[in-house]
Amino acid sequence: MVIDDILDMMDELLDNAASVPFSVKKSIIDADQMRDYINEMRLNLPGEIKEARLIVMDRQSILTTANKTADDIIRRAEERAKVIVSNDEITKAAKARAVDIINQAQAKAKELKNAANKYIDDILIRSEECLQANLADVRKTRQAVRTIPAQNGGTQVTPAKKQQGN
Repeated sequence: MVIDDILDMMDELLDNAASVPFSVKKSIIDADQMRDYINEMRLNLPGEIKEARLIVMDRQSILTTANKTADDIIRRAEERAKVIVSNDEITKAAKARAVDIINQAQAKAKELKNAANKYIDDILIRSEECLQANLADVRKTRQAVRTIPAQNGGTQVTPAKKQQGN
């Protein structure tokens, strides 16, 4: 079911709601039916929102992998530096090379982290834009729901109070 269809059913539920006696602005609706519609909307959220949630959960995994890769590169550089140490000239060259490898590994790790963060940020931006568009649609629908009673004799529909014990 599409979210627009669910919103249409919610509109219909509100349109068909009975007015509360001695009240112009209040109506009685079936709370269980409204909850069913809300649950249906939750189940039919756009894929981008679900994807964004998964990406946020995967962020830590990506960063852990980047750190592990950097640690492996550093460990191999240190092991290689130990093997090369044999005399003063070779030792000096090896130390310089080890520092260079460590710097390269740290730069690579930083690059991987930055790339992962940019990727996550891009996905979250797209998700945020999608959510804003959906929010705008919900606001338009709410405004339409508010104006429908004004066009049908001045009665305005408001959500029913929650039943006690829920």
